[in-house]
Amino acid sequence: MNALETKGTTDLAANPYIHNGLRVLVVDDEEDIVELIKFNLEEEGFQVSSCKNGLEVLPRLEKNLPDLIILDVMLPGIGGIDLCRKIKDKYTVPVIMVTAKTGETDAVLGLEFGADDYVRKPFSPRELMARVRSVLRRYVSSSEGEKSGSITIGKITLNSLAHKVYVEDKEIDLTLLEYKILYLFMSNPGVAMSRDKLLDKIWGHDIFVTDRAVDVNIKRLRDKLGPEKDRLETVRGIGYRFRNT
Repeated sequence: MNALETKGTTDLAANPYIHNGLRVLVVDDEEDIVELIKFNLEEEGFQVSSCKNGLEVLPRLEKNLPDLIILDVMLPGIGGIDLCRKIKDKYTVPVIMVTAKTGETDAVLGLEFGADDYVRKPFSPRELMARVRSVLRRYVSSSEGEKSGSITIGKITLNSLAHKVYVEDKEIDLTLLEYKILYLFMSNPGVAMSRDKLLDKIWGHDIFVTDRAVDVNIKRLRDKLGPEKDRLETVRGIGYRFRNT
């Protein structure tokens, strides 16, 4: 369990210094950017560490998982987008992508691979801190909102306490986004949900994500559900629905 899971949503919103003890890993090869981020995070009580090479990140996470990662897109060793995918495939830690590019491609790709938000360089410290707080609030709210115990529909079992999913008694590996989508559907079986509703519930109000991000993650989730993939139905003209019969 990381430090974030011991904090309450109300405390995070009410008092910035409740961030004391939360660990943030900043991954960026520009030293001035790292120092700017580190200074502002430490002012609010975060513990900050950093690394400059993408290849250093995964070994570091195995030893000490932070509560939040701020990840640059352009990195030596391995690019930020590929690194984000690898992180999200294994961990539920929230990730904020940082991009210096003016186009939306990198931001959209990062969100599709599981990033929780993004910010473009040059950014103001106030904007970055607002995004950090927003991501942490969403993450804590999501964790606290899940019911303890299991949901079983057909041959799919979702254990929200252990954060694991099984199909035909075999555990399947889901990214955090895929897990959140499946949890939302299995908690509301038979309910048709529009893409807009999914964007709101899964990604939140604070970031811009296209419908494509929904469709890409739904497709990946279906593929992983294997023999039960047809339970996640497309509702023409509306969005998607999870069949419980």
